[in-house]
Amino acid sequence: MGSAVAVVTDSTAYLPPGLAERHGLTVVPLQIAVGGTTRDEGDISTAEAAQALKEWHPITTSRPAPRRFADVYEAAASSGARSVVSVHLSSAMSGTVEAARLAADDAPVPVRVVDSGTIGMGLGFAALSAAAVAMSGGSAEEAVAAATRRAELTRSLIYVDTLEHLRRGGRIGAAATLLGSALMVKPLLDIADGRIAPLEKVRTSSRALARLEELAVAEAGDRRVDLGVQHLAASGRAEALAARLRERVPHVEDVYVGEVGPVIGVHVGPGMLGVVVAPQL
Repeated sequence: MGSAVAVVTDSTAYLPPGLAERHGLTVVPLQIAVGGTTRDEGDISTAEAAQALKEWHPITTSRPAPRRFADVYEAAASSGARSVVSVHLSSAMSGTVEAARLAADDAPVPVRVVDSGTIGMGLGFAALSAAAVAMSGGSAEEAVAAATRRAELTRSLIYVDTLEHLRRGGRIGAAATLLGSALMVKPLLDIADGRIAPLEKVRTSSRALARLEELAVAEAGDRRVDLGVQHLAASGRAEALAARLRERVPHVEDVYVGEVGPVIGVHVGPGMLGVVVAPQL
């Protein structure tokens, strides 16, 4: 029998291969449509999506159907779970939380749905914190509290080569204030109030990447932190940045480097580089 509390997240957590399984996490995929064909996020490669973006082909994303969550909750109950904690990307960016809540209403065991207010490894770290509580025998309430607190403490810093993908996808939010000078600057963004928001405008990509590093180091400070370095079609940049952060952040624990999937990739575009700073609880 598994843990009395089952923890579920979604594919936009972008956890490194094997990490979800080792922590007992179940991952529900979002969906992506390329060229009129809709597939689960895990069934389309990031390289394929990146190429489509470079060629400006239309790509759309959608939340999982409530039935997908219902099936997962029922499977957890059948495996012996007495409750479920379901941790997902910001409700301001997607209807995933709503779909999970609809499924929770009819689940055979109590389901607590957590709106992380973030996405990517920010969501991933929150889900891992909930899973750690569950695996140690903690209650659903304690797992919810851990996920919520980790998400609140975590900071996501993002560099994109262009805002055009965010604009086309309708996810640009307050970062629209940067559009007027978008051709003249390389934008740095973060996530505030569950949405992508403008942070700074930098004149060149090299300066923007250096500034991204400085902001991440300052955000970590002297705290014990985990770091996530995420990219889209920029693995060299990501690995180099991760190596520098390992040297510069004094109390870094785990550093995960990975490529974001198509659901985020559609909105940030190739060349995106992000750092997630997650203080440990």
